[in-house]
Amino acid sequence: MSSNSFPDPSSVRFDGPWTHRDVHANGIRFHVVEADGPERAEAPLVLLLHGFADFWWSWRHQLTALGDHGYRTVAVDLRGYGDTDKPPRGYDGWTLAGDIAGLIRALGHTEATLVGHAEGGLVCWATAVLHPRLVRSIALVSSPHPAALKSAVLRDPAQRAAWLPEFLRYQLPRYPENLLTRRGGAEVERLLDERVGESWSGGAEFVETASRMRTAIRIPGAAHSALEYQRWAFRSQWRPDGKRFMATMRTPIDIPVLMLRGEQDRYLLDATFQRGETWSPNRTLVTIPRAGHYAHQENPSRVNEVLTTRWREQNGISGSPHDDLVSP
Repeated sequence: MSSNSFPDPSSVRFDGPWTHRDVHANGIRFHVVEADGPERAEAPLVLLLHGFADFWWSWRHQLTALGDHGYRTVAVDLRGYGDTDKPPRGYDGWTLAGDIAGLIRALGHTEATLVGHAEGGLVCWATAVLHPRLVRSIALVSSPHPAALKSAVLRDPAQRAAWLPEFLRYQLPRYPENLLTRRGGAEVERLLDERVGESWSGGAEFVETASRMRTAIRIPGAAHSALEYQRWAFRSQWRPDGKRFMATMRTPIDIPVLMLRGEQDRYLLDATFQRGETWSPNRTLVTIPRAGHYAHQENPSRVNEVLTTRWREQNGISGSPHDDLVSP
């Protein structure tokens, strides 16, 4: 495929030990990928939500590992990404939480555990607050509480310097879309390389991941949709809906919360993750060695181990693997 051609949305439907499905929820069509395995009518649902300029492929290691542990595991192309619909609106926190609530119901469940990376983690936080009856527990990779992140950016010069420049650059019209898509999506590879740990950067899996991310961001509408998440987060700060959203996010949640951070993450700093305990008192913080901002891809074996054991320890649960990620 030449760098000037536009990939078809179906180009992200890679073959593997999983099944691609289309699910309608909250007024749009979602592309979801479900791990293959024996049908288990009572299996707990786990939804995997990717981050900025990414797509469902980010969760390939967790998709199969959690499926092998007896979960019904589903990775999602979020609104505007991959082969999911790309409507002109709906990239606000309220609607994104509604997307996940709708997906849980559309998949035939009354609750789910949510696992999210970066912006996908922010969607986990929002869904847990806005739709508490549908969320049993959440796990976050490189995604501090949204109010904690805002506080850190305002008050911590180191976090502000690491996070704010890119965020502000994405507020410009048209330029960021061109930046993300020109030269075959090279900017996405640059961001990936800048934020991962040294041991993973440049390796064979890095090369494959970067190539697939570069293709996915060039799907028509994907770059614009990705940027709309960040634009709403910025512009809403001065509007009633944004102020109301952030005030609502400060509602404490009492479900189990597992927060994972790569020890080499230079984009979101450890001090930022230490904030916000008031809003998630039942939380566990875990540092993932040999990993940066994309810990679930850089050190998947450790992340999978934490996801399938640490929650059980947190809740004092013993028994079947079905108990790993869910509370009693």
